[in-house]
Amino acid sequence: MLFDLRGRGRRRVVKVIYLGLALLLGGGLVLFGIGGDVQGGLFDAFNENSTSASKAIEKDRDKAAEAANADPNNPALWAVLAEREYQLAGQSKGYNPNATEPEQQFTGASKKHLEAAKRAWERHLKLAGNDRVNTDTAAIMRNALVSLGDDGGAVRAQELIIDDLPKPAYGDYAQLAALAYGAGQTRKGDLAADRAVELAPKEERENVKTALEQSKTQAAGAAGGATPATPGTSTAG
Repeated sequence: MLFDLRGRGRRRVVKVIYLGLALLLGGGLVLFGIGGDVQGGLFDAFNENSTSASKAIEKDRDKAAEAANADPNNPALWAVLAEREYQLAGQSKGYNPNATEPEQQFTGASKKHLEAAKRAWERHLKLAGNDRVNTDTAAIMRNALVSLGDDGGAVRAQELIIDDLPKPAYGDYAQLAALAYGAGQTRKGDLAADRAVELAPKEERENVKTALEQSKTQAAGAAGGATPATPGTSTAG
């Protein structure tokens, strides 16, 4: 279920949540894909920033689009196209990694490529089903969906990633909790937060718990909700 994330407060809280987790969990756990088996750091796809890189990515995107349109029932091809569109978004006019608001990070041409990435991803999901989803692409699209304000879609992507991992780590569940809180999925966030605390190293558990408590509080505040229970005392959302 996708929740209404059009309000500025709702979109802003996800970025605040991610930043808070990154700082409290050792710097970069969530934003940069560090810690446990966390995949797809926010800036993984944007390692180059030059005209030549942009042209090369655009060429790759065109090839991916041609291949997907030529064989439209092949889920793997739509996953590749989603990745190429996301990469191109980070090289296109309107991309600002230093923007203070999520909706301002991708504007203009870069946002159009991000939206194209989402469409390709949704086509991949429809064709692949849960058993054949490309979870590397899911990690990339989780971040793209957050930037588009689609936290519900990002939650689904993170769940697919966790389901595919042989041994999910505390960071994976911390990400899921943060996304779920941002999407208004309180019960799911509580369960993921409890699991994150349980799996965290003993010396990190208080930091993890504190970070996720703050995530939940911030999300509830942005949604205009009441003060929530803390992770470890889950209540139905």
